[in-house]
Amino acid sequence: MALTLHNLKVAKGSSKKKKRLGRGNSSGHGNYSTRGLKGQRARSGGKGGLKRLGLRPIILATPKKKGFKSLKEKNQVVNLADLNSNFKDGSLINPTTLLKVGLVKSAKSPIKILGNGDLKLKKLVFSGVAFSESVEEKIKKAESKIEK
Repeated sequence: MALTLHNLKVAKGSSKKKKRLGRGNSSGHGNYSTRGLKGQRARSGGKGGLKRLGLRPIILATPKKKGFKSLKEKNQVVNLADLNSNFKDGSLINPTTLLKVGLVKSAKSPIKILGNGDLKLKKLVFSGVAFSESVEEKIKKAESKIEK
């Protein structure tokens, strides 16, 4: 016999009958219909609300946002040691040259040079970048120039 839509059958034991609540005491789920005696959960609409996530209610399990996110752009950081390895004596250091070398991701957002390492190069020209106090001293010692 060919297998067609009209003679398909579900495998034995794969489907289970639905539990029919409130259909008399002989059904095994009569009287209180598995809701127990009285109380909010015995009433209709009494089982709602937030469910549990593990052992905690979902309202406690979800993380809360704290603080705020500043709209001010953060400085991109470049160290003096990076300048030594990527530039030659007498070169100009500004956002576009730092971007070409690959030390920063964007020439538009602010750039700050920090004093990690020593400045071995001479007569560099800095423009359009911010400095930490220690870097300004090291630049002056190395006879480099800062243009505002």
